[in-house]
Amino acid sequence: MPTDKKTACIDDLRMRILTQDIAPGSDLDEAALCDRYALSRTPMREIFQRLAGEGYLKLEQNRGPKVASMDLSVMRMFFQTAPMIYANVARLAAENRRRDELPALNALQDKFRAATEAGDAGQAALLNHQFHLQIGEMAKNPYLLPSLKRMLIDHTRLSQTFYRPASEDESDRVRKAVAQHDAMIEAIEAHDAEQAVDLTIAHWNLSRDRLERFVTPDPLPIDVLDMKDRENAV
Repeated sequence: MPTDKKTACIDDLRMRILTQDIAPGSDLDEAALCDRYALSRTPMREIFQRLAGEGYLKLEQNRGPKVASMDLSVMRMFFQTAPMIYANVARLAAENRRRDELPALNALQDKFRAATEAGDAGQAALLNHQFHLQIGEMAKNPYLLPSLKRMLIDHTRLSQTFYRPASEDESDRVRKAVAQHDAMIEAIEAHDAEQAVDLTIAHWNLSRDRLERFVTPDPLPIDVLDMKDRENAV
């Protein structure tokens, strides 16, 4: 089977999982995916193995593949761990970056800014993912990078909410996030590790409560019908 067809399938499945087109915890239908991507079972199972290794899927013996969940225990670990990983990656990126890596980071930032201005939440979340992954690559730490990649999967799935602002305050937060990216690039370019860390923590805190809204949404409206109306309701 041509490698480009498998690659296209992997890229599309990653994108669909990150944008929650395929919901967390969903079971994948192998036969349906084979039909969709015009692949046989053997390459599709190789794709499942690849995505499981990256943290997108969970494979269990005698069961079909399942998209990585975002249950309570996972979310608790995410919110506990994310600031530590982001801060240390930012510090190392500022210390270890090469000048020839900066144009790629700037290019991603330009695309990210354009996506937020266009109100394209899915694309903004994906580009934010790529922006922080690029910083991870610049950090050059083989121990932190796998943790960052796994964390970014859940962060990107959660951040769909952040990039769909429902008020002027939330729109201001998105604009501030864009400006923080610009400042992070400047700090990394200047080898200013402390400033890179401070900006990264501020960047995390800017969106944290909006990310938590995904886990703890507003309650449903309370039914105010009196008991008589309830009895007469059809």
